Amino acid sequence: MYYSHKVISQSLSTRLPIWNTVAGTGTAGSTSLTLYYPRGIFVDTNLNLYVADSVNNRIQKFPSGQLNGTTISTGTIVLNYPTGVNLDADGYLFIVDSYNYRIIGSGPYGYRCIAACTGTYGSTATTLDYPTTLSFDSYGNMYIVDTDNSRIQSFLFLTNSCITSMNSTQSVLLLTSTYATNSTNASSATGLSYNLPQFTPYTTWSSNGITLFSPRRTEVLDLDSSRANVISTDYDTDLESAWSNLNLFSDGNDFSTETIEKNRNIYYQKQLANQINSQVTEIISLLTSSLNIHLNIGQSSLMNTSQSFVSLETISTESLKDRLVKQVENAQFSIPSDFILNTTSNSSISLRSKIDLLASYGNFQNTNLSRSISLSIIDQNGNEISFKANENNSIKLIIPRDPNVLIPSMYLQNVTSINSTINNLLFNYHYINITSSLPISVHFEIHSLNRSLAYLFIYKFDQTPQLNSSINLIDGWTMFCPFNLTNDDIYRYFIDNQQTPGHQSLIFGIRELNSTEINNYCLNNSSINTSLPITDEPYDFISNYELRIYTSGCYYLDESNNWKSDGLIVGSSTNHYETECLSTHLTSFAGGFIVLPAPINWSYVFANADFMKNKTVYLTMIVTVLLYIILMIYARFKDKKDFEKLGVTPLADNNKSDQYLYQILVFTGQRTNAGTDSKVYFVLSGDDDQTQVRLFSDPHRKIFQRGGIDSFIIAVPKSLGLLDYIRIWHDNSGLGSSASWYLKYIIVRDLQSMDKSYFISQQWLAVEKDDGRIERTLPIASEAEKQGFSYLLSKKAYHSVSDGHLWFSIFSRPPSNKFTRTQRCTCCFVLFFSSMLLNIMYYDLANAAKASSETHSGALSIGPFYIAPQQIGIGIMVELFTLVPSLLVVQLFRRIRPRQQVSRLREALYKIQPSQQTNSTNTSVIKKKKSPITFPWWCLFIAYGLSMIIIVISIFFIIVRGIEFGDVKTQQWLTSVLTGFFSSIILTQPIKIVCLVIFFICFCRNSKDEKETSEYINEDDEFNLSNDEEYLHSLEYQSLFSTPSLKSINRLNENEIANARDQRLKEIQMWAIIREFLIYFIFATLVFLITYSNREQNSFYQVNHLRAYFLNQRQTTADYTNINTIDEYWYWLENSFVSNIRAQQWYNGDVPQYLNGFLNDKSNRLIGWATTRQLRIKSELCPDQRVISICEDSYSFLNEETELFQPGWTTNATTEEFSSSVIKAFNYSTSDELDTYSYAGEFGTYRGGGYVYEFRGRLSDMKTNLSALHQLDWIDEKTRAVFIQLTLYNPSVQLVTAVTLLAEFLPSGGIYTTARFEPINFYTFTSILQLVCTIFYIFFIIYFIIIEIRLVLELRLKYFRQFWSLIQLGIIGCSLGSIGVYFWRFQETNRISQLFEQTNGYVYINLQLAVYVNDVLTFLLGYCCFFSMIKFVQLFRFNQRVSLFAETLKSCAKELISFSLMFTIVFMAFLSLFYLLFVSKLSTCSSLLQTAQMLFEMTLMKFDASQISGADAFLGPFCFTLFMLLVVFVCLSLKRLNQEEIQEERDSRMRSQYFDPIENFPDRIDQLLEALNKIYIDQKRELARLEKAGL
Repeated sequence: MYYSHKVISQSLSTRLPIWNTVAGTGTAGSTSLTLYYPRGIFVDTNLNLYVADSVNNRIQKFPSGQLNGTTISTGTIVLNYPTGVNLDADGYLFIVDSYNYRIIGSGPYGYRCIAACTGTYGSTATTLDYPTTLSFDSYGNMYIVDTDNSRIQSFLFLTNSCITSMNSTQSVLLLTSTYATNSTNASSATGLSYNLPQFTPYTTWSSNGITLFSPRRTEVLDLDSSRANVISTDYDTDLESAWSNLNLFSDGNDFSTETIEKNRNIYYQKQLANQINSQVTEIISLLTSSLNIHLNIGQSSLMNTSQSFVSLETISTESLKDRLVKQVENAQFSIPSDFILNTTSNSSISLRSKIDLLASYGNFQNTNLSRSISLSIIDQNGNEISFKANENNSIKLIIPRDPNVLIPSMYLQNVTSINSTINNLLFNYHYINITSSLPISVHFEIHSLNRSLAYLFIYKFDQTPQLNSSINLIDGWTMFCPFNLTNDDIYRYFIDNQQTPGHQSLIFGIRELNSTEINNYCLNNSSINTSLPITDEPYDFISNYELRIYTSGCYYLDESNNWKSDGLIVGSSTNHYETECLSTHLTSFAGGFIVLPAPINWSYVFANADFMKNKTVYLTMIVTVLLYIILMIYARFKDKKDFEKLGVTPLADNNKSDQYLYQILVFTGQRTNAGTDSKVYFVLSGDDDQTQVRLFSDPHRKIFQRGGIDSFIIAVPKSLGLLDYIRIWHDNSGLGSSASWYLKYIIVRDLQSMDKSYFISQQWLAVEKDDGRIERTLPIASEAEKQGFSYLLSKKAYHSVSDGHLWFSIFSRPPSNKFTRTQRCTCCFVLFFSSMLLNIMYYDLANAAKASSETHSGALSIGPFYIAPQQIGIGIMVELFTLVPSLLVVQLFRRIRPRQQVSRLREALYKIQPSQQTNSTNTSVIKKKKSPITFPWWCLFIAYGLSMIIIVISIFFIIVRGIEFGDVKTQQWLTSVLTGFFSSIILTQPIKIVCLVIFFICFCRNSKDEKETSEYINEDDEFNLSNDEEYLHSLEYQSLFSTPSLKSINRLNENEIANARDQRLKEIQMWAIIREFLIYFIFATLVFLITYSNREQNSFYQVNHLRAYFLNQRQTTADYTNINTIDEYWYWLENSFVSNIRAQQWYNGDVPQYLNGFLNDKSNRLIGWATTRQLRIKSELCPDQRVISICEDSYSFLNEETELFQPGWTTNATTEEFSSSVIKAFNYSTSDELDTYSYAGEFGTYRGGGYVYEFRGRLSDMKTNLSALHQLDWIDEKTRAVFIQLTLYNPSVQLVTAVTLLAEFLPSGGIYTTARFEPINFYTFTSILQLVCTIFYIFFIIYFIIIEIRLVLELRLKYFRQFWSLIQLGIIGCSLGSIGVYFWRFQETNRISQLFEQTNGYVYINLQLAVYVNDVLTFLLGYCCFFSMIKFVQLFRFNQRVSLFAETLKSCAKELISFSLMFTIVFMAFLSLFYLLFVSKLSTCSSLLQTAQMLFEMTLMKFDASQISGADAFLGPFCFTLFMLLVVFVCLSLKRLNQEEIQEERDSRMRSQYFDPIENFPDRIDQLLEALNKIYIDQKRELARLEKAGL
């Protein structure tokens, strides 16, 4: 530690991050314990430490384990700032004497200078300048870091060198290295080894150093770094220049400064790498030429480094045939006997083979595990000779791979658990994705766990192979027979790279051969069979097998250093560690290798498992688990409430002496406000007797709730006989809507005979509903009535949805069902998590199938959607895998018995008759049903445990897979999962359940199917209840019975019912008004929020700025709005516009760095480039050719010019050279090519095509091109419109602005310019509030549509005659239109976003369609706001003033219409007069529309009399005076003669609605007295009635 003045160490054996001080105290000093800026260290074999103590000018030695050092004496040599120290095997020191610019070493005769001994610093071969570090290689050569010379100097080892020759191979033996370890002193080193050179005492080194890394190399790197990071002097903000094009240097959407600088540096480093590669190739060629001269036939030379191996061998031309050229690591070339060698020399040639440690990445990542090998044939002059082999007898190459590559183990295929007979499968199928930019081969390895089995293997590309007696749909097949097995018992098969191009997937099937097929195809035939064993019978697998699939490929480098595969074939000898390739030419080769399917990369998962990188998957799991916990708490709470609703209630007015019992089940409907708080009475009548008036009541729970089932026991003295009817009513005592009651039906069961009687109601007992009755007599239902459709639908539909739909049942479970809400909630999340797991595991597979289906001819295409068999198969597979655990868990929960069984009915009977046992005579009547399979109560813990295991495993693997996907891909997966989930929950499952219910009702009716009441009416009377659940009913017998009450039974008469009905209807009307007001208020608020959230507050300022910036209205010489001639237009274009679209220097002269693509305002960035588009017309003959023969008319679609021209609008080829942009400007492009649309200008409508010039390139180039176009008369007399279109993005306010500058060239001369700036915010939803508002807005529209449809059906044609109906239709129409345009805009936004993602804003994107869509949306939302505000007038119709205003408009309607008609006639007369007289004299009369606008302004007394007088001295003032007299002073001031009658009628209406309180006071007193009198009389009558009844 240089600045801490000490040396520290860490043990590698304990692997603990503990650092120990081994030298120095941490304080600078010159004692034996201290150091002063230590620089270099060395540890010998005895673990003694040598330290170069630089400032103290000494070398300190610290024995192992000691902190007290000793100074090494250097004799007469004085050190000056030593920085490095080294030791040889004999213990001699070598020291870097830095400030003396030399290297010294010790020997048996003391210290001496061994390198750079001049005593001065320098940069020559014999000098150094502040050397710092010293090292030796295995040959004894010395390497020194020469710091201030920025180089590494090598001083070659000289003494004891010799050259020996062996087998004609030249080699150099320089040094013997000694590997020394001391087992005694180094026992604690845990296997550390030391490589110490051993020199003789007379060893010397060359005095001239060799520069390995020179300043020239450093200068090249520095120059390259400057190109990457220093702004050039000719910097231009053109997006397409190499330095400025950030699209070249970004990582996807990462445009951060660090990423740009890093990738820009890599970009230039690649350029440098290509240069270095060329130089290395050149050096190797030079070395080859040099060595080639000295090598005779049969001699070779090797150059072996850690990164590359080069071999040069001279042979005769004849010996090249059938020659095997071997390299290291078994790399080899096998030359065929038949080839073409393009050489004139027949004597000798040289073979230069080269192998690199790792193939370059290039443009194909599959080569990153392969070595790179090459073979070149050199003639005597050092030139490469062209070599061409025959395709039938090609070169065989063996390309080794990295030997350290880990080959994953084979994957076990558990096929014995698959019942093929049930699934009717002949083969076990596997899918693999083989999409690749270059051709690949596919290799299969199959290991059977039973060696005696044989297999049939078939495959097909892009779809499932099929093979039976009637279908043969395969691309290839083979049989695996036991006699073909090798020692490793693995069957191998491969598909070469000539078959896979053009395919995205491969599906293969495997099946076992039966004994007969083995005998016929394997045992009896020693050769390969050419026939296929075909069967139609599914066959189960006897044994499992293991499978491994990998791909390989053969590639070569072309001239651009890109990998290609043309003409290369993968050989059958390819295995895990090397690739066999067949080629007809020689170059640099590499092999590809990928194992499929790739297992989970656990190291990657754990290395990238942090929260910030994977927010989506972590937050999804956290939110889902929290939602599960919340729903479990809610479900547990509702379960307790459900248990409160259970029980069979004995009626409180039962007589203890009554022994005959009936059970009554009352079903309340599911309609809104169906439950009641009123007291319900009934009378049950039979053939033999009837009950007294009885009251349904339960003191412990609330009865007759919405959707509830209430069970009561009534005791009567004797049997009532066959039941006839039940009379039921209530006293309307509930408050508001709680007074009404919707009764579905009643079931009465005789508990003695177990006979059931049905009484169907399905009607309201309410004063304001249906017929207004609150008392009904229900006769016993016949079999035909019980088979009625409406009865069965109401009986089964809700029960099926609430119990059958697992998610809905959490909120609407039938209380009597034993399958609790908590259990249902757990099952739901087991299903949800397992489906998420399977979806994410098969996500890539499904995407691959989808991608393949888009190009597959057999896929079903519906618009943009493609459905392929693979997708259907994957979907079915996922659904089946999801169904198994969910079905298992659901059925396990449903079939668990309670811990203790207590029947509610028996409990209720026990309360009534505690001393009486169940009548055994009746039990014989009961027929025991076959009980389903159930599980003991303790299985509940197993069910919950199994559920938790499935959930935890699913969460774990979902997170793992999400980390592998990355955050962006996980978001895409999550979107698809949630979309499918909600569509299934909200749409698919409810529709499926309802359709099944309707189907069974229509075709499988069974009136005895009592699923809804099965928990109340059990034939075997085994209703169960757990003792650990709270039961709120009392067991005190004395409170169950009471004597008949003497209180009167409140039964309303007709008058009371009528009064209650009137009161209730008034309440309903009042609440309807309040509800309507609130609904429209909320709706209007939503409309305003949505509308104004689509408006960007910065839009005006953006448009205002751009208008001032481009139009230059303050500059008279370049004012776009005042352009009148072509020359003025060119002047504005060349001197104003083109300079404004490029960011230039700041005001202080600084370069506009990082403003690539920005305008000169430094705040708006161009999306791509600006374009200018010209529309021209064809020349035509003039009608009168006496003056001129050729005329140019106005623009129209028919006379538009669409021909192709040469520069200068000629058809003849020109000899002048122009840029491609200029040449393209004279070629016509269609609207489809330009992605443009028609545009409506002031003087015509123009098509989307034209002659286009693109403002691309550097600013100087654009100015040069514009000057050339000007000289070539690109705009001339045939030009009728010039569009300048550009798309801008302001990152500060996140606004995209479409700019259109239109110059219309009129045939009469002159130019009319217009400018349009359209700011657009492409965020569909700028906030969560807007999204929520939009969702509620859609629901409101659906609600309004339903209401209006009902009104149309009710009122028919009268509906369309009402003003407010038209307003409502306007709201609905505009809303539906805006929703449709919303989706249209969303689709257009996605299209533009995809273009932007693909180009990152470096290509021009036309927003014309997006502007149109946005305008339509604004129009619809604006009218929606307008109609919503008008609607509020209707909501205040109960206000007298508003009502009076409406009545006034109605009474004046005829007069207003007649006046409007008269005014229109007079106004149209003056409109024609002014237009015809002043059309050529006044700009305000140039068109009918502008003339009408001027006349309306005159009626408002807004006019310029001098302008009218200047148009014509007489007609102007005359027409003006006439208009003012007739229109302003006469028409607008007309009064009817019977004005007094109208006033009288209005006054009478006012008097009818308004009155004087003083005058009406006596009338009010009379009304009060009458009311009091009525109350008194009613009380007297009631008392008389009670006395008469004896009460």
